[in-house]
Amino acid sequence: MADGATIRDRTAVSGIGVSRFAFAAEETPLGLAAEAFKAALVDAGLTKDAVDGLAINIGWPLGVDYDRFAETLGLRIRFVEQAWTHGRFAGPTLQAAAMAIHTGLATCVACLCGVSFTRERQLLGGPGDFEGTREEGGTHQENPVYGMTAPAAGAALAAQRYFALYGATSQELAAVPIAFRKHALLNPGALMKKPLSLEEHQRSRWIVEPLHLFDCCLVTDGAACVLVTSAERSRDRRKPPVLIAGMQGLRAGRDDVLFGRPGLGLWQQRTFRWTPADDDLLVYRMASLTQRDVGALYTYDAFSPLVWFVLERFGFCGPGEAAKWTQGGRIELGGELPMNTSGGLLSEAHVSGWNSIVELVRQLRGEAGPRQVPGIQVAQWATAWGDSLIFRR
Repeated sequence: MADGATIRDRTAVSGIGVSRFAFAAEETPLGLAAEAFKAALVDAGLTKDAVDGLAINIGWPLGVDYDRFAETLGLRIRFVEQAWTHGRFAGPTLQAAAMAIHTGLATCVACLCGVSFTRERQLLGGPGDFEGTREEGGTHQENPVYGMTAPAAGAALAAQRYFALYGATSQELAAVPIAFRKHALLNPGALMKKPLSLEEHQRSRWIVEPLHLFDCCLVTDGAACVLVTSAERSRDRRKPPVLIAGMQGLRAGRDDVLFGRPGLGLWQQRTFRWTPADDDLLVYRMASLTQRDVGALYTYDAFSPLVWFVLERFGFCGPGEAAKWTQGGRIELGGELPMNTSGGLLSEAHVSGWNSIVELVRQLRGEAGPRQVPGIQVAQWATAWGDSLIFRR
């Protein structure tokens, strides 16, 4: 297997932008995406004519399709990638952009996610949940026959299984949303403005037991844009480049499910003591780094237990150890491994993880204000379903 050295540090993020985030935005997904795109151009010091690639994560009906966006914004595009309507493709969308740049298919790719969950989707599991109605079950292991009609049901089942296997508790899980709420309170753009205590977490209603209200992400509208170009070109931009040092792809197969790491015995999974093999940690080998080099970790925190699973999947702690590992402020600013420092999906906004990727770039530029991780050189995006990118200054 190639070691990835040919692409290491060859591509970079040269611009970032977001729209305003809202619980019920007046703007359409197209309008939100255009706002984020224009902000990214200003951030990079570019005009729209510099963009010749589009990588869209989440198209119609929740978002905007590549062709309509290009036509409306007056772009001339020669490379397009559009992912299936799901946030799991944030990492793969960035990877596709980086590979397009590296192979010469484009010189500057705008990675875009503009979503209107409140306008288009309404209640998850309800009639607006287009995603959960594909043949042979939904995209989150939904099974309507058993009343599992929305993502929260799959996440709750995974959490319950983890609790049973390892003796973890809801009180321990609360450390995740409490940490991310603390981060959101330092972020003027975050939608959640009040502190969250353990008592408030435990008193909040069940969404699907054992997940409380605050274990579940916000349902919001918003957009984010990340401009990817070559490392060489990025050196001429207004802001310091953030290099893409390593990556690894989304995993699928019998032992992979969306809401848990391998070995838990969920759905079709086998039950066994799983630890990450070399192939599961390709991103570190490609970047020539280790977990100890990572100054902050960002993940898709649609539900609190996903944070535990990503920590175990990428070897930050052992199987069954994440519940204890995340206690005592360890994932908070000032802790050993700050995570989702803008508040994430749980407390900033639900832009399918892209708001956290924008925050990752801010951190490596030193632009995160009161949320800044001192001296950070390396940050990682990783998810419970196995994809990852490592970025460095």
